Amino acid sequence: MARGGINKAVVQTARLAILARGENPSIDAVRIEMGNTGSKTTIHRYLKALDESETRQSITEAPIDDELSELVSRLAQRLKEQAQEPIDLALAQFEQHKAALLAQLEELGATHNQLKQQFDIQAAALVDESAALQSTRTSLQTEQTRNAGLNQACNDYELRINDKEEQIRSLEEKHLHARDALEHYRNAIKEQREQEQRRHEGQLQQVQAELRQAQQSAMVRQDEVTQLHRDNERLLIEHRVTAKELNTLQEQARKGRDEQRQLGERINLVDSERSLLQERLRVATLESQSRQDALTEHQQTNKTLELDLVKAQASIEVLRQAAVVAAQPVVTTES
Repeated sequence: MARGGINKAVVQTARLAILARGENPSIDAVRIEMGNTGSKTTIHRYLKALDESETRQSITEAPIDDELSELVSRLAQRLKEQAQEPIDLALAQFEQHKAALLAQLEELGATHNQLKQQFDIQAAALVDESAALQSTRTSLQTEQTRNAGLNQACNDYELRINDKEEQIRSLEEKHLHARDALEHYRNAIKEQREQEQRRHEGQLQQVQAELRQAQQSAMVRQDEVTQLHRDNERLLIEHRVTAKELNTLQEQARKGRDEQRQLGERINLVDSERSLLQERLRVATLESQSRQDALTEHQQTNKTLELDLVKAQASIEVLRQAAVVAAQPVVTTES
């Protein structure tokens, strides 16, 4: 039963229009004339019925030679249509299979591009992490150099402090020696005075003169002792300042060691992240290679199908040529 309003009258109208243009009313031509509606089987059945009807009509009206020629022509047309049907079916199946393969190929290409984009992103991230690691190592080297300089400065300050302490000890020893000398001098003066007191009172002026001289010497000694005290206080102040600077340097060295430890932890973290990124990159590379192999296999399959298409087209051309030969009118010889 015809579908979509296709009937014998519609097929006959389309066939007459094709014949009026001087073309061959094949199944495809009739279907196109009707707007690509109706099944080829139904169109073939109606065309066959119309051909048989015209054949019967021509038999009753035309001479025997014309009838025979018409019969041979219609037989050739039927042969051509029967040969065209499997060819059209094979072409339709091939086009459908080819479209499916092309869609699959496009999907594989899109997947390959996506994997390639992910690979590029991961490679760029690896480059950034490598640059950050290099920067961190440079910072660590700078901090290590700075820490070494601070340690050297601490050692220099310790040497200076040791020198200051040695100077202070030397000044204290000089101060003690001066005090001992003064005490000894005072004892000697006391003893001398006691001895002079027991001497003749006539030597009193000489003793007083010597006493004044001794007092002047004592005053000079006292001035020296005062200067030594001042030098001692100055050195103590310098010692306090130096000790404060040493504490500051030690604090800076401690901070430098803390920063160095933090940098080492950051380097370990960066190394771990870099190892993880390298593993991800390796997995992505393997997946990309697998996709590439699958794409190569599909391309090989596509080439095989293209060769099959060429063979099918060659077979179709052979069938068409056979149909053309069969459609040629048979020349009869009269005896």
